[in-house]
Amino acid sequence: MAYQSEVIVDAQPQAMGTSYTFSSQGSWNSDLCDCCSDMGICLCGTFVPCILACRVSEQANECCCLPFLPGTLIALRTGVREKYHIEGSILEDWMVMSCCPLCGLCQLARELNQRN
Repeated sequence: MAYQSEVIVDAQPQAMGTSYTFSSQGSWNSDLCDCCSDMGICLCGTFVPCILACRVSEQANECCCLPFLPGTLIALRTGVREKYHIEGSILEDWMVMSCCPLCGLCQLARELNQRN
């Protein structure tokens, strides 16, 4: 007769830990209402925002007619934020471009000027 040993399992298998590394996200180079950092952009955004919007669109490598379509400035802001890994969300982009579009446009212009 063969001897059989009994094995008692007293611990449950544990899941292997997986760590994910996310790239660090930065912030905008200027605040939303930081007009004093570039008065030229601020004046252009105040008096001829359509020209500034076309310029920002071209700097973001988009068509200069893009800002004339509804909602595209929100998408442009989101695209710039994603491209440069700037913290924020689509909801924040929508709030900025809906509540204070000229300040948001000027912030986009300053960001692209500093990044390009």
